[in-house]
Amino acid sequence: MDFSTLGKGILILGVLLVAVGGLMWLLGRTGLPLGRLPGDIHVETEGEGQRPAVSCYVPIVSMILLSLVLTVILNIVIRLLNR
Repeated sequence: MDFSTLGKGILILGVLLVAVGGLMWLLGRTGLPLGRLPGDIHVETEGEGQRPAVSCYVPIVSMILLSLVLTVILNIVIRLLNR
């Protein structure tokens, strides 16, 4: 693989990363409750003595909802591209 091909790949990945980051930033500002839905698990323990506090967060319902929305969007896009 030459440097030209590698550079193009890295550039495309960078543009995709910026686009996804911008989309997440904009969605975060809309006030959507993703990550705080009923069914999302958040467990915290208090630190005692030498043991530090531990926090575990698993957004199960948010992940399922996001997966459903992305599946519908991708299916629509694929059907439109196959015409």
